[in-house]
Amino acid sequence: MSTLAVTHPTLLDLKNRLDGADNIANIIEMLSQTNEIIDDMVWLEANELTGHTTTVRTGLPAPTWRKLYGGVQPTKSGTRKVKDTMGMLEDYAEVDKALADLNGNAAAFRLSEDRAHIEGMNQEFAQTLFYGNEGTEPEAFTGFSPRFATNDTSVALNAVNVLSPVATPDNTDNTSIWLVVWGPNTVHGIYPKGSKAGLQMEDLGRVTIENADGASGRMEAYRTHYRWDCGLTVRDWRYIVRVQVDQEDLVKDAATGPDLTDLLVQALEQVPSLAMGRPAFYCNRTIRSYLRRQMINKTKNSTLAFDNMAGKRVLSFDGVPIRRCDQILSTESGV
Repeated sequence: MSTLAVTHPTLLDLKNRLDGADNIANIIEMLSQTNEIIDDMVWLEANELTGHTTTVRTGLPAPTWRKLYGGVQPTKSGTRKVKDTMGMLEDYAEVDKALADLNGNAAAFRLSEDRAHIEGMNQEFAQTLFYGNEGTEPEAFTGFSPRFATNDTSVALNAVNVLSPVATPDNTDNTSIWLVVWGPNTVHGIYPKGSKAGLQMEDLGRVTIENADGASGRMEAYRTHYRWDCGLTVRDWRYIVRVQVDQEDLVKDAATGPDLTDLLVQALEQVPSLAMGRPAFYCNRTIRSYLRRQMINKTKNSTLAFDNMAGKRVLSFDGVPIRRCDQILSTESGV
């Protein structure tokens, strides 16, 4: 089963549609090397400067069986408006000009420093994508976990998409597997209206840094500015499934504890249609390792396979890629 035929814009797609006068494409490729969710995440321009307002359907119209000469009352669906905000993630890199010039290739030296800063931005974005909460950090955006924080259907309607088969006694060593179907009508990233998508890097060139020695000194340096304005919109919660498991109880043959194969099947069955977008699973390194080991121990002809997608060898389950995301914690509290 192929589930990647649907084409919606990723960061690299958006960049390729713009002019090629800068080096953002290289940055986006560097991001995807260390954060595999970038390969799947769909991005849309927000309809406001600081947020994105969408209409979410909360109920379906009820049709009527009509008899001859009988009337039918018009009906309508239930909807409500939801506004998602965005955060501004920024950083500066400053390197001593004399040090950068030592090897005769200042650009290469600065690139090595850029990689560290890009990785830092990347990890912070991924952490926020899964755990960001405007209630405790108003400057950031709200990620997946606060939106799918309970499996009690009397508390939240989307609780049916939170699967937690095993609870831990101390309630602090859980981790989650996420199934997300990215698409413009399901869930997608947002960037401010009239701006560029993705991480922006600006070379500010040579600057004089005041108080370089912590007192009254000065030094010449090269400065780079990084900025990423971004947010998350969940337009249809039915296309996100959270599976929380007790990581301590995992065993390689699934004889006890969480059966990861069974849980992935359950997650796929919760989604109305994978054809609505670009589906993918996300988990940390430990879960991905146990998933492979459980599948090997269960059967030789399993639905876990390595597929060739866009020239990359990708682990998949029933045709849905399984992405590693190390910012998914192993110390989650139970839902």
